[in-house]
Amino acid sequence: MINNVTLIGNVGSVDDLKYTGGGMAVLGFSLATSRYVKDSDNKTTWHNVVVFAKTAEAMAKFLEKGKQVCVLGEIDNQTWVKSDGTKGYKSVINANSVKLLGSKSDSGVDKQDIKHIDQTVDTSSIPF
Repeated sequence: MINNVTLIGNVGSVDDLKYTGGGMAVLGFSLATSRYVKDSDNKTTWHNVVVFAKTAEAMAKFLEKGKQVCVLGEIDNQTWVKSDGTKGYKSVINANSVKLLGSKSDSGVDKQDIKHIDQTVDTSSIPF
């Protein structure tokens, strides 16, 4: 089975760097990605991302709101029982790699200049 995700988006909030009882660094941040929706504004999806160990320590120094990043990782669906007895659900991206790409102001591209390209993909050649 494969559980891989690649996301490119803009950082929202960045949590404080924390350490587990065993001394491993943990850093969480939110990431906004957008997709085109026909006859509508782009749809933004917010993702919860967590990085660990040396990656967490490095990203704590450089991540800031608006910074564009590429995240490679896996999806972790978490469940728990809330204080009112109902189940809570949350999807988290456990990042294996985070690459800094820039910020909105670094891109030099105005949102008005971005056009949607319709693309049809032939799925018959995909082996699964």
